[in-house]
Amino acid sequence: MENKEKVLSVIREAGKPVTAGEVEKLSGLDRKTVDKAFKELKADGSIVSPVRCKWEPADK
Repeated sequence: MENKEKVLSVIREAGKPVTAGEVEKLSGLDRKTVDKAFKELKADGSIVSPVRCKWEPADK
């Protein structure tokens, strides 16, 4: 599974808006990897931010 897909699935499974730090803990990925995936997911519109620094899937 690609890191971007793994991060998106962790965000979906959380069921609530999450921070990059929470995704890092839940996924076991390195923080730099999580940040890179977040950047790509934001760019293609897969995730949105309902609250500052917290993210959720756009297709919720």
